[in-house]
Amino acid sequence: MNPQIMNHVFVLRCSQIMADDGSGSDISIPSFLVFKEDADEIKAALKDNTQVRVQMSFKVPAPDARVEYDLWTHPSDPNSRPIEKSWSVAALALAEHASFTPHHYVYDGVRAGCQDANGNNQCYNLCTNNGLYCSTDPDDDLDNGASGADVVVESLRRICLWNLYGKADGVGKPWWDYVTNFIDQCDSFDDPYGTSESKFNDPECVGSAMVAAGVDEQKVNECMAAAGGVGDDVNATNHLLEKEIADQEALGVVLIPSLLVNQAVVRGSLSFSTVLKAVCSGFSAGSEPDICKECANCQDELKCVQTNGYCPASHSDGSGGIGPSSVPIQVFAAVLIGLVVVFLAAVAIQHQRQQRYMNEQIRGIVQEYMPVTSAQGQDTSMAIPQDDDDDDEGNGSGPSSFSIT
Repeated sequence: MNPQIMNHVFVLRCSQIMADDGSGSDISIPSFLVFKEDADEIKAALKDNTQVRVQMSFKVPAPDARVEYDLWTHPSDPNSRPIEKSWSVAALALAEHASFTPHHYVYDGVRAGCQDANGNNQCYNLCTNNGLYCSTDPDDDLDNGASGADVVVESLRRICLWNLYGKADGVGKPWWDYVTNFIDQCDSFDDPYGTSESKFNDPECVGSAMVAAGVDEQKVNECMAAAGGVGDDVNATNHLLEKEIADQEALGVVLIPSLLVNQAVVRGSLSFSTVLKAVCSGFSAGSEPDICKECANCQDELKCVQTNGYCPASHSDGSGGIGPSSVPIQVFAAVLIGLVVVFLAAVAIQHQRQQRYMNEQIRGIVQEYMPVTSAQGQDTSMAIPQDDDDDDEGNGSGPSSFSIT
């Protein structure tokens, strides 16, 4: 054999076809896949007639009393809007017990082929900075309305807003207020009737949302420019957007919205209930804040959080708190004590009646067997009186009592 060939490693690449070739009859759904080296150890133990126990766990890491969670969204993603609008009340309720960090999904224009070898934008108005940072068109109209480049600008704006008003405390009330105001006032892409005019890229609408949230628009604009700027005429990288792209690649974020709790990815639809349960499960045992103890097991978690931890009785699963519509504990205790008093009184009355009845029976028996006293005051006989009915049963004659002298 040629020694030069032996010094090379040949890799055969082939495409994987996920279909049954006739040998998959022993595979059922659901199935759990493991690495071959792990499976070899399990098989070896089974061949040695050793009992093997395998645990499949999807627990969220809970190292301490403070949870760090990250939410990946997209300014124009319709699936992100519900959790962005509803979660603010929970973020404020968790307060210092949790640290929140928002992220915004930005497409890498170079990897997507939107920048050619000469550094020119090849994707029209879907990208900024000569094709470096891109996004999908929110209204699916490249010639009218908002563009993908506008989405990239809004993403950078929210990143700067968080760095200025939320990064320090991990809660970011102004950030939540701005996002909520922007969705309500400027974002109309999810209007089912199409009657609302989109103001996604309207500077006045954006400025109004910032004012309502108490945000200094000038500081936000300065942050966006200091990061490297963004726009069609900007031929430079933006370090904040570069960091977002690097983070999403490192974490493997491919779905929007995505949630990470203590660096663990939470799978499934991100409803308010799912996010609350995931975040609350990230606390170490015994360190859960009151909002988790009261609302995580309530059927209507959002309403529970909105009412400061009161779980409505009509929706409670039995483990929630006492809500405003349920019976107060004082009234319940008073009713219970009243029932106990009535029961004890009934028992006492019945006992007295029973005692009185027994006394009457004993007195009657004693009277029947009392000695008969003679007229001289001496006991000469013992008489047993008979009922009048007994006299009537005879011929009507005879003594009324039987005496022994």
